[in-house]
Amino acid sequence: MKLYDGGRAPNPRRVRIFLAEKGIKIPTEQIDLGRLQQRSDAYTAINPMQRVPALAVDDGTVIAESIAICRYFETLQPDPPLFGRGALDSALIEMWNRRAELHLLFPVASVFQHLHPAMKEMVNPQVPAWAEANKPRVFEFLNFLDGELRSRPYVAGGEYTVADITALVAVDFMRVSKMAVPESLSHVRRWHEAVSARPSAAA
Repeated sequence: MKLYDGGRAPNPRRVRIFLAEKGIKIPTEQIDLGRLQQRSDAYTAINPMQRVPALAVDDGTVIAESIAICRYFETLQPDPPLFGRGALDSALIEMWNRRAELHLLFPVASVFQHLHPAMKEMVNPQVPAWAEANKPRVFEFLNFLDGELRSRPYVAGGEYTVADITALVAVDFMRVSKMAVPESLSHVRRWHEAVSARPSAAA
């Protein structure tokens, strides 16, 4: 088994945090995104989508997409449960993880991809107007999340889950996109401080 990692990119980091929470260690190989190694023939043979992360399991099957990889490990090692237990708990966690992806991580990534000079070779064409259009979406969702976190410690409820991982990675990625959580969003800031203090956040 081998995990093809991508350094500081948000999706590989989601998987690393997930594995750290599970206490799972597996061999990794770094794919240098800055040098466009994800577009090399060797890596394209592993993942034709030319994206990281990717997990090659022992029978040669390759699993791509960060949440698919996380679900694979959740099934192999259910404890601690990061996707929930039971129908309702699992559905609520899925709901919040998707919200964090669609309304926070993806808009933050769009700002970075379409404004940062380092992304010019990877994202062609860059559309600065699309980046600017996504900035208000980021803060709109953070305001919504702040209201939700008023009554609970974590994104999906009383326990740390994959939804917190997605939201943490998104908020941290705001820094390289030159955005910051407003001081007024005290509940988001309290949550972010708590999840950032977990050892897994350093993965």
